[in-house]
Amino acid sequence: MFNKVIVLGFLSRDIELRYLPSGSAIAKSAIATSYKYKDSSGQQKDEVCFLDFNIFGRSAEIANQYLRKGSKVLLEGRLALESWTAADGTNKSKHTLKVDEMKMLDSKNNEQ
Repeated sequence: MFNKVIVLGFLSRDIELRYLPSGSAIAKSAIATSYKYKDSSGQQKDEVCFLDFNIFGRSAEIANQYLRKGSKVLLEGRLALESWTAADGTNKSKHTLKVDEMKMLDSKNNEQ
């Protein structure tokens, strides 16, 4: 059974780095991916998907140091369903990618 997900795209916001009480780092952000296709009438369509992700440990610190909104990355990990109760008392949930491996794909010439 395969439970790994690989996502290629661009960061849709800067990394948010935090530290857990244990001292371990956690980085949060979102990645945007797009899928281009032609519909039945021949018109070009572009479908965009945004996915939140979490990176842990030393990789989180590296992501915070080198990645910015718009950075091209390849992420590998597993999907997890996060659930919480909002301030208004409603139950909320979303899928998040728990990253095991990250590859930064921006060339050094494009770094600012």
